[in-house]
Amino acid sequence: MGMLCAVVFTKNGQLFYANPGEMKLAVGDYVLYPTEQGPVAATVLWAPEYSSEDTDGFPVLQGMATKADTEQVEDLRKVKARTLVATRRLVRAHNLAMKILAVDPQPSNKKTVVYYSSPETVDFRSLLRDLSSTLHTRIELRQITDRDAVRVTGTVGSCGRDTCCSTFLRDYEPVTLAMARDQDLPANPMRISGACGRLMCCLKYEHPLYSDFKNTAPAIGETVDSPHGEGIVIGHNVLDDSVVLKMGADGTKEVCSKASVCGARKAYNTRSV
Repeated sequence: MGMLCAVVFTKNGQLFYANPGEMKLAVGDYVLYPTEQGPVAATVLWAPEYSSEDTDGFPVLQGMATKADTEQVEDLRKVKARTLVATRRLVRAHNLAMKILAVDPQPSNKKTVVYYSSPETVDFRSLLRDLSSTLHTRIELRQITDRDAVRVTGTVGSCGRDTCCSTFLRDYEPVTLAMARDQDLPANPMRISGACGRLMCCLKYEHPLYSDFKNTAPAIGETVDSPHGEGIVIGHNVLDDSVVLKMGADGTKEVCSKASVCGARKAYNTRSV
């Protein structure tokens, strides 16, 4: 248990959680976040809040960032921009079937990591030589998947917000069409796929709620007793925990809470009599 805050290294970038220590922070403050390359200036996006979870494994912020620290971040941003332009230009010059997604200059390691995607195997030996001589550093090329490509570059999802993978989501959990069907979503992959072309990660978020409702609510077509009389279940309203009934007496539709028509409630009423 302890305090946690969230910081970002770039605007709309991925969230990194940290222990603020004794510092009193506000949104927008510049702090030093520990990394393998040393402390790096970051911006507080979520102010410190108390968490009931174990916070021992989170890194501890190393103080407030100075003007020199923020200037160093700005200088690195400019280096990244120049490196990205130069890399893409050389890829076009070599006529290679690869898409340069991002670059990560690492002055402390004396190298630059270049992230790319490609539909085929690429012979980039000549590209490496030209990149090294142009950028005057050691080059490491890393091919990444479509899903990781969205994480690296960032984009806006169909919900109108930044994609989960480019902001807070760290680990990908399996997502299946069955989850979409359980949530009464169209089984057309084109309508439930994210920017990466894979099924949207957010299908996983509400699925437990739908699974629990499906396991405890009367099935479509089942005849139940309700406060309005006997009726047939013709629909489920998962979000407000209710069912839609077609009443046997006059064919009208009624919305009843799941608790008022479920088997456990009926069994309780029978015992009470």
